[in-house]
Amino acid sequence: MAYDDLRSFLRALERDGDLKRIKAEVDPYLEIGEIVDRVNKAGGPALLFENVKGASMPLAMNVFGTDRRLLKALGLKSYDEISDKIGGLLKPELPQGFVGMREAFGKLGAMAHVPPRKVKDAPVQEVVLTGDDVDLEQLPALFTWPEDGGSFFNLGLTHTKHPETGVRNLGLYRLQRHDKRTIGMHWQIHKDSRNHYQVAAKRGEKLPVAIAFGAPPAVTYASTAPLPGDIDEYLFAGFVQGKRIEMVDCKTVPLQVPANAEVVIEGWLEPGEMLPEGPFGDHTGFYTPQEPFPALTIDCVTMRRRPLLQSIVVGRPPTEDGPLGRATERFFLPLLKIIIPDIVDYHLPESGGFHNCAIVSIDKKYPKHAQKVMHAIWGAHMMSLTKLIIVVDADCDVHNLHEVSWRALGNTDYARDLTVVEGPVDHLDHASYQQFWGGKAGIDATAKWPEEGYTRDGGWPHMVESDPEVADRVTKRWKELGL
Repeated sequence: MAYDDLRSFLRALERDGDLKRIKAEVDPYLEIGEIVDRVNKAGGPALLFENVKGASMPLAMNVFGTDRRLLKALGLKSYDEISDKIGGLLKPELPQGFVGMREAFGKLGAMAHVPPRKVKDAPVQEVVLTGDDVDLEQLPALFTWPEDGGSFFNLGLTHTKHPETGVRNLGLYRLQRHDKRTIGMHWQIHKDSRNHYQVAAKRGEKLPVAIAFGAPPAVTYASTAPLPGDIDEYLFAGFVQGKRIEMVDCKTVPLQVPANAEVVIEGWLEPGEMLPEGPFGDHTGFYTPQEPFPALTIDCVTMRRRPLLQSIVVGRPPTEDGPLGRATERFFLPLLKIIIPDIVDYHLPESGGFHNCAIVSIDKKYPKHAQKVMHAIWGAHMMSLTKLIIVVDADCDVHNLHEVSWRALGNTDYARDLTVVEGPVDHLDHASYQQFWGGKAGIDATAKWPEEGYTRDGGWPHMVESDPEVADRVTKRWKELGL
């Protein structure tokens, strides 16, 4: 089973010797970021800063900084446990397209009995602050990199709902603390919460917003998952956790939040209320520029009696984003196969921010099959933002970047095997010559067929491989040879 709340998980990590308490005072201005980035890149433990300068509560960092810790938090031995569970439940129907994907999630939820459960009393509402008692400066926000535009909360789970349909959305967005009661909502153009805000603004209505910190690990992970807008992240969190998530009504806005979170802030977003947000050293490893984004006024803060906050450091990879991205890559393979059944396996390299590059293997069945798959990926939900697609044959291990590069560099005639298109790119992409759209490429690194125009004598060459019988004999003699 996954852990019901953050603090029970931190206790388990401490028992395992995988959490370090830091009692000395540390400065959230640059110092904590430098410490966490070094520890993360060294594969070090989770950190609990007990004395954060200027803040009234401890700060948990690097909690999901290794695959081992994220798997433990979600109650898993491997990421394949969830992907196998999803794949097994979907067979033999394998519904097609996004409608089928939504139906599949509904089926998974019904079979696993994991819809969220409402409760009346919640630990996160043991303390309720309103009016002048609200002071966001008591919460440890990080000024991580020298050119950042201010202090940010990097792991606040933002709750909104569609003003017309009432469909809930849970998303993870950076939050700039402007003052004691105001935060900036970094809602990119492709995000569901931005759509909710735009619909409310067109109707001349305020949008209720609630942001939870220190949520149960499965909920925190679900907030990062690229789900279609009408699939409830709390249903998915329950499925991953293996039991229902407990939720409670907010005190001042018509939304629900995790009952076992550490801190929740609530407010109403007025149409047209905008402030400059950023710059910010982002997960791309580069600063994103200052832009106007909605500014939320906080009316209420609820928390546990002795709360703690959780945050992450992003920047040049690898960072804590890595395990979260790898979990998504594995969990969503069966669902991606529903949309694009040609795919055997895929890999989203962390160095590409999990969206700049997709390496895909296929069981090639007809000429230009690779190009068909490229265009299918560019039409598949958030995969549409992929800038580079490398397609290899099914016998290539997509997770072995050495083997992938060997195929991509050696199997490609760029006059024929390179596909270049234009389309949407991520809001944070700095390489496109204009914001929001730019050039993309697909590389066909599969073995080429005569029907594709490869007509050289002898056809496509065979790869160099050992004689199987000799290889087996040498393996058996390995100890005898003293090697």
